[in-house]
Amino acid sequence: MKVVIIGGVAGGATAAARIRRLDEKAQIIVFEKSGYISYANCGLPYYIGGVITDKEELTLQTPKSFWKRFQIEMRVKHEVTRINPEKQTVEVKNLNTGDVFEESYDKLLISTGAKPVWPDLPGTELDNLFTLRTVEDTFKIREFVEKNHPRSVVLAGGGYIGLELAENLRELGMDVTIVQRPKQLMNSLDSDMAAFVHAKMRSRGVKLMLGHTVAGFEKGEKGTRVLLKDEQPLEADMVILAIGVSPDSHLAREAGLELGIKGSIVVNDRMETSVPNIYAAGDAVEVKHYITGEKALISLAGPANKQGRIAADNICGGDSHYPGTQGSSVIKVFDMTVASTGINERTAQKAGIDYDKVYLSPANHASYYPGGKLMTMKVIFEKGSYKLLGAQIAGYDGVDKRIDVLAASMYAGITALQLKELNLAYAPPYSSAKDPVNMAGFMIENIAEGRLKQFFTEDVEGLPRDGSVILLDTRTPWEYSRGHIEGFINIPVDELRDRLSELDKNKKVYIICQSGLRSYIAYRILAQEGYDCRNFSGGFRMYEVVTGDREATGEALPCGMEICR
Repeated sequence: MKVVIIGGVAGGATAAARIRRLDEKAQIIVFEKSGYISYANCGLPYYIGGVITDKEELTLQTPKSFWKRFQIEMRVKHEVTRINPEKQTVEVKNLNTGDVFEESYDKLLISTGAKPVWPDLPGTELDNLFTLRTVEDTFKIREFVEKNHPRSVVLAGGGYIGLELAENLRELGMDVTIVQRPKQLMNSLDSDMAAFVHAKMRSRGVKLMLGHTVAGFEKGEKGTRVLLKDEQPLEADMVILAIGVSPDSHLAREAGLELGIKGSIVVNDRMETSVPNIYAAGDAVEVKHYITGEKALISLAGPANKQGRIAADNICGGDSHYPGTQGSSVIKVFDMTVASTGINERTAQKAGIDYDKVYLSPANHASYYPGGKLMTMKVIFEKGSYKLLGAQIAGYDGVDKRIDVLAASMYAGITALQLKELNLAYAPPYSSAKDPVNMAGFMIENIAEGRLKQFFTEDVEGLPRDGSVILLDTRTPWEYSRGHIEGFINIPVDELRDRLSELDKNKKVYIICQSGLRSYIAYRILAQEGYDCRNFSGGFRMYEVVTGDREATGEALPCGMEICR
């Protein structure tokens, strides 16, 4: 059997190695148009910032090492220019010599990935405009930085690559501005959770111009002028376009393969395309979202690796199936960690799912153990079934652990109610006896049992301030004096039982504290006295970040029964 693979990196290189492990006799040829067959794509911004100092560390394998270990022909600087399904051949151009030749195949795997979106705007030909996708792109940016010592940069786009570049270039001392058409960074997050990212970026000196559109570029007096729609232009020493990627599927289109959303390649769960003997994997393919079952485009290294492995299994006569992509991801934002899995509220609304949500701000480990850090968790679940739909976490230590537990729970079909039953590892330096994931389950159980009704940041503005309802802040007077929501009166939770006479039992009570725990205690006191209550999910700490663009403190200090900072 002769297998030709178009593209290396995550999907193609993984598939090639897997095929060899399954079939020692197969002839395997990989054509890669760049000069690198397997590299750490996610590490590229950190080489630019100098965190990774040796460029050799970016290349996981070389053509020589691949041949030595696997006897696989890795032909770099070879671009496949055409697929001929009828003849089962591909047309290949040697980019070093210009020679063009045909290569036959029994099985073909397309792993061309995604390409950076290059906007059709005036001025994109300027020599200090860059994109970041390949190792070669990385070297160009690093060389420009080392040679020209730019003092300012504009990043067009606020996704994962844009944020990682912003951090690394800011750490180099550059003046960094992110311009983004949507009004938030990180589309995988809901706007309330993205607010934590905004506050962190601004606290580190990164300028955010959200809701603005780049209209073009032109040479300025000292650098490049970035033209904005309905706004004064910006000027910077360099510009990096990170406005997204699109499937690199032109070969598939020209070969007559079925295409899906945004030109992606349609595959079944065996990674087979619409044409016999042709498979596809990675960022170029349309996937099924594991949570909603709907078609999606999700460009992540983990799914690409899995898809390459599944395609390899089936090329070798196996019967492997790809269940869909859940979209689990994590990113470092300076000293903060932000992670998500599943779907967000916007996606749930578009899918017509009847959902609910909880927010909590637990510490990463036992509050009495030194060095605790707070995280803010948002868990989304379907009403009625309590199916887990998604989760988002912003915080410091322990964020990655909790998102992985939630991601695994979602995949396994564990319901939101069952989170309370998970037996998770505990020792004071690492967690609490009631892990944050368990705590989310307890909160959702309280909702299911009718012991808790909630209100959220988006509800606050519409609350009446005419005295027809009671707005109650249960924090300490000191906390209240440092900032509170207009109209909320202060009765500390520890004084509440003695001051019930101050509250009219015929009025609804909306209760808030710093994180949601003390207000829940107050809720239970009042509910058992006959009051109709609502608890603010997430607490004043959450409200401040979302409405005031203030960085949330990460320090976890015990205050009575609660982490109150």
